[in-house]
Amino acid sequence: MAKTIIRRSIFTFLKNYQHLTSTPTLLLLPFAVSALLAPALVSSSRLLPLVHSRLTSLFLAAGVPPSSPLLNLLSLKLSQTILALLFLSPFLYSSLLLAKAAVIRSLHHNNNNNTLFKPLLITQLCNTLIILAANATSFFLIAIFFNCLDVLGLSSPSSSILLSAVGVMLYSFILAHVYIICNLALVSSAMEKHSGFMAIIKAWLVIKGRSATALSLALPINLGLAAIEALFQYRVVRGYNRGLNQSAILVEGMLIAYLYGLTLILDTVVGCLFWTSCKRDHHIDQEFSYIIEIHVNGEELCAKTKVLGLLS
Repeated sequence: MAKTIIRRSIFTFLKNYQHLTSTPTLLLLPFAVSALLAPALVSSSRLLPLVHSRLTSLFLAAGVPPSSPLLNLLSLKLSQTILALLFLSPFLYSSLLLAKAAVIRSLHHNNNNNTLFKPLLITQLCNTLIILAANATSFFLIAIFFNCLDVLGLSSPSSSILLSAVGVMLYSFILAHVYIICNLALVSSAMEKHSGFMAIIKAWLVIKGRSATALSLALPINLGLAAIEALFQYRVVRGYNRGLNQSAILVEGMLIAYLYGLTLILDTVVGCLFWTSCKRDHHIDQEFSYIIEIHVNGEELCAKTKVLGLLS
């Protein structure tokens, strides 16, 4: 299924190439530039050591042992994520959402772009809260595991390393699924009548049983984005630090940012086609279950014609 959606997404992208590479990509350019600059700006920020030390103290107070490799890794990554989110927020809630609205409008044949931005904005705000809650839940579970080992007297360097590895896998698993659901919720809010937490719940219900397909679709997109970010760091940031020609660096940086924007546009196209596929499969499964119930209980035909309003 994932291969079929990827092929259809590439075909749809090339079919609408002239439109998707103009207005939506230009709208996305400010977010792309800020996303590429964020790692360099965050690493050189004076706030990073302060936030890092505060989070380290918080993890130590929660029961994570100082010898755990997970302590420094999580506190550093979370510090970078918080500062990057603060830096990206103005563009995350404007440039990115306007570009997504333009892409979905062109694919969904919705003529009013303004009606798409409001539900996207509400859903993105709810997505931010869900992501923060997922991070807090992950750290809470990890702290509970470390405290349980300490209470049972099983804390040792080897068990700490083992639990750190399990904690990293748990954290990655939770965040990967939250990312997929939140990304699909944005598509849902623009293509359906629901927004906010209702769109997130709807995306979670529709994606049930299709997590492997969603991960398979998200993996190549994220690998592509990571490769473009690495290229930007190598060509632009490294060239700037070495004092190379700034005009050439600026032109190259804008081209890389444009390529980053095209990848995000393709990600939105993939999300739209995946949502359409999930909805179609869900309705087929629903109709099949209704047919079985009608054959088994013929006297309850009226009751079986009701459809969940959330998934209609």
